[in-house]
Amino acid sequence: MSTTSAIAHTGPGLSWQPHPDVWLLVAALVGGYVAAVRSQWARQMPRTVTTSHVVCFALGVAALWLAVDWPVDALAAQLLSVHMVQHLLLALVAAPLLILGVPGWLLRRLLRPAPVFAVARVLTRPLPALLIFNAWMVLYHWPAVLDPSVENDLVHLIAHAVWVIAGLIMWWPVLSPLPELPHLSYLSRMVYLFAQSIVPTVPASFLTFSKTSLYASYSGGPDLWGLAALSAIADQQMAGLLMKIGGGLLLWGVILALFLRWFSEEQTGGPDPLYWRDMRDQVETATSDA
Repeated sequence: MSTTSAIAHTGPGLSWQPHPDVWLLVAALVGGYVAAVRSQWARQMPRTVTTSHVVCFALGVAALWLAVDWPVDALAAQLLSVHMVQHLLLALVAAPLLILGVPGWLLRRLLRPAPVFAVARVLTRPLPALLIFNAWMVLYHWPAVLDPSVENDLVHLIAHAVWVIAGLIMWWPVLSPLPELPHLSYLSRMVYLFAQSIVPTVPASFLTFSKTSLYASYSGGPDLWGLAALSAIADQQMAGLLMKIGGGLLLWGVILALFLRWFSEEQTGGPDPLYWRDMRDQVETATSDA
């Protein structure tokens, strides 16, 4: 995401480089969040933001920062496997945490313009969300797209932004806190994530079982520290395994958590946690006023 991220593959070592654009992005996200929850409009709400909101948002921004700043971004320019980790962090870690970190009242404010809400209502439905994310995943791993994203700063920046946006869309049917743009039922969410864990095996298989290097940007292998002995093919195979196994394990972990929460709610009759944490104070205030 940085203008200095597409470092040369021919230089030895991995020297530190400043990423002021990344720092400005992080500062803008944190500053905007703090300003929003302290705004006059927010103070009219029974509760502006919960501790869980703040923790999730902070972790989401931290995952975003880790993925696009030094040293991960610099390593990703030399190792396809680290490049894969970078995108898993953006789409499967940062994106869901950012959704969980923004309170429902603030999301409603961001989606208030009618055209924005109309587009969001279409894109965040399960089938479009699944298709959008996986179409981007397949398209990105086409050499004609991936190679320029490594070597061209502008394409690099756009690609990272699309990974985050695609991740937000993909996770919305699972984590939405808004009843007007609802998440799926527990069973449907588990099926949806199961499908999401299966589709990436196709591009992952090409990376894992290919006998030749698919990307010109990584065909020469890395040239840093003691990793020069790591062949481009081995690096590519590691990237494929990370896509298939690393991403799959994360999604299956969420499926397990959903199943356990579903079982708990069936036993206790508890409320939906994603909706309740944004509605609880309004309900309690209305009850006390009555």
